[in-house]
Amino acid sequence: MIMLDEWVDQSLLTQYLPEVWMRVLAGLLLLIVLYSIISWGVRAGMAVIVGRALQAIRKGSWQEPLRKRRVAAYLSHMVALLFLALNLQLMPMSETVTEVLQRIVLTLSCFYALRCLSAALSATQDIYEESTRSGRASIKGYIEVARSIMWALGTVVGVSILLDKSPILMLSGLGAISAVLLLVFKDTLLSMVASAQISSNDLLRIGDWISMPQANADGTVIDISLHTVKVENFDKTVTSVPTYKLFSESYKNWRHMFESGGRRIKRTLSIDASTIRFLNDEEVEGLRRFSLLDEYLVEKQLELEESNRQLKAEGRDVINRRRLTNIGTFRAYAMQYLKHKKGIHHQMLMMVRMMEPSSEGVPVEIYCFTDDTAWVNYERIQGDVFDHFLSILPEMGLRLYQSPSGVDMREAFAQGANLKEVLQAERSDTEKRAGSALDS
Repeated sequence: MIMLDEWVDQSLLTQYLPEVWMRVLAGLLLLIVLYSIISWGVRAGMAVIVGRALQAIRKGSWQEPLRKRRVAAYLSHMVALLFLALNLQLMPMSETVTEVLQRIVLTLSCFYALRCLSAALSATQDIYEESTRSGRASIKGYIEVARSIMWALGTVVGVSILLDKSPILMLSGLGAISAVLLLVFKDTLLSMVASAQISSNDLLRIGDWISMPQANADGTVIDISLHTVKVENFDKTVTSVPTYKLFSESYKNWRHMFESGGRRIKRTLSIDASTIRFLNDEEVEGLRRFSLLDEYLVEKQLELEESNRQLKAEGRDVINRRRLTNIGTFRAYAMQYLKHKKGIHHQMLMMVRMMEPSSEGVPVEIYCFTDDTAWVNYERIQGDVFDHFLSILPEMGLRLYQSPSGVDMREAFAQGANLKEVLQAERSDTEKRAGSALDS
């Protein structure tokens, strides 16, 4: 301060400005210089100390997120502002002005402290997302909850410093407007609870495939934040779903399907009911050339012969005897095909069942699981299975049901026209024969 007084006394500016203003100006310049030096020193020192500490614990990769989020920069501003607040009384100003400036500087210091903590939380999230654990659970919701609470408390502390009031008194005053605050921050509070429940119960992860028809969401979760969950649909559009809706409403998560190692095939073949019939002995022998049916046909024939042998006189009539049907033989063939098909999960439920007949034929449902859950491979395996079944139906004397098309109509009309010509020709022949008989 002695050097400052000497500089003020010797300065030429004293000829144009009062000595008090000169001392204030000189003090401000000195504080600004000290602020810059302290800020730079703290930043450089933090970089060195933190860098060495992270290298010591083999976490050197954490330096980049901390640098990117400017944690050291905010910390240096906070420390420098605290230094200014503690040395403002050295300025030649009135006590009231000095006190007001101190409160303002301390409030700014509190603001930078909050920025530093917020940046540290963001850096923590960046570090976590780069780790292998980020695929199992997201901490973004926790980070945003912590940041919200921190900023709320920090705002109360900052305002109390600026107004020179106790934070306890300010918090007690908030009770009078708590109903308004609950109404204003209703979605935030609901999202905080939902985010905590989703994370703690592992209900949702980044990368999960979810289906939520009421929100038009059907795709992969790409982001989980405090207020929204972003879902990238399969058409590459993005749907934002409020976090609390994923806790209060139902949705389908396909994660367990992928973890189980099996993906379900559930599809029906509608058989034309007019093609369902019994098989005769020649057809049964012809079907024995299928290796998948040989064992079944032998066992089934022995079973039927034993059953028919127990019949007495009524067994002589074919209608009373048990016989093989083409649709039953197809079901047995389809079951054996699935058991021997590569790509079908043989440890999971597998069946071929006939469902209730309808006006669109007799449905035969194929129910099984593939051992590959990837979408492309799943569709390939499913396509191979039904390609084969559709092609094998005529070998069993069966036909797939389908609604009449334009080609069917043309063929029917052509057959009708031919039938009409045949009937007319027969009528003409009949009339000629009748005329000849009368003449004779």
